[in-house]
Amino acid sequence: MKVAIQGIKGSFHHIVAQQYFGENIDLLECLSFSEMPNLLLEKKADVLIMAIENSIAGAILPNYALIDDHQLTICGEFHLPIHHNLMGLEGQKIEDIQEVYSHPMALLQCHSFFRNHPHIKLIEDKDTASVAKRIQDKQLKGVGAIASNLAASIYNLNIIAPEIQTIRENATRFFIVTNTENKSSVSSNKASIKFITSNDTGSLAEVLTILAKHNLNMSKIQSMPVIETPWKYAFFADFIYDSYADYFNAINEVKDKVEFLSILGEYNKSKQE
Repeated sequence: MKVAIQGIKGSFHHIVAQQYFGENIDLLECLSFSEMPNLLLEKKADVLIMAIENSIAGAILPNYALIDDHQLTICGEFHLPIHHNLMGLEGQKIEDIQEVYSHPMALLQCHSFFRNHPHIKLIEDKDTASVAKRIQDKQLKGVGAIASNLAASIYNLNIIAPEIQTIRENATRFFIVTNTENKSSVSSNKASIKFITSNDTGSLAEVLTILAKHNLNMSKIQSMPVIETPWKYAFFADFIYDSYADYFNAINEVKDKVEFLSILGEYNKSKQE
């Protein structure tokens, strides 16, 4: 199976790929999320693994847009506990580190740690693991990376400070994404949809009432601007259900109450939930 990830070996996306699909996979490394959909559309990848939200930093809104704009299908999800570590070359100590490079989300999730080390300059980079690799390849002294234990192992770096995330219970939710046209799965217990309501008073409340009536538990709702229409918003929502029939009936009823509705995917909720 060809699995595309954002980042390189040792990244958190790589960890998810291994835990979800096993180690017998062909890994396709991408430095940006935006280049990933074309790998599916051109049949160079079978699935994508795409981070969608973090328990500290919140939703990654552009990734919702990528899935929607390319009409991709969410076929699964995975919740990964995130353990951030400050690492550098063997022998380096915290006082030796002058600059730390990492992905913006990783820097955001570790801001409290670096308040206690004001001598360190924080610099945004494309990926956590790629910084670790660069430090080893170029033998960069005085430079640190924020990355996973797997990255430290792969690139033979010393962990200077473990578990530096601001909140210990830090987790990221990942979508497993395909290009299949069939978005239905009667064995599913969770779904992600996009809908647009009118601007009439109570239109969103009416939708939520229908969902509750059919015993759907909304686990997330996120609004995003409709680019073509200023001050109009689309809603991306996730629901958990025990009965596919309840979900099916709810969706059919909601369709009559909204201006637009599309199903992004039906899948089984992550075991961590």
